[in-house]
Amino acid sequence: MGLYLNYNVKGKSVSGGTSNTTELVTPNATVSLSSLTITNVHASNDATVTLFIQDDPTSGSTSTYNILKTVTVPAKTTLLLDNANMLRIPIKYGLYMTVGASDTVDVLIVKTR
Repeated sequence: MGLYLNYNVKGKSVSGGTSNTTELVTPNATVSLSSLTITNVHASNDATVTLFIQDDPTSGSTSTYNILKTVTVPAKTTLLLDNANMLRIPIKYGLYMTVGASDTVDVLIVKTR
């Protein structure tokens, strides 16, 4: 049975924060993901989502690779990513999500280890 990670990802105008990006998996974590769902919880507005991996080198010069880039998730719908090969994160990378400033999405990650 998989282990679950749950996140409520909010844009900065919703959360009152300074960034639209949330770290889902830290760099250098040893995890194997089997699926990820992104649910737009807003009743009428679409959400814009970017899902990417990024390293955190001591040099300060990061490498970023997009899994999803500015994908629109319609209101009250869920996007399922269930290809484990697509969700394979190299050890030195973390998994991050950026949403639009006024967007709120729920994220459920199923990891196998």
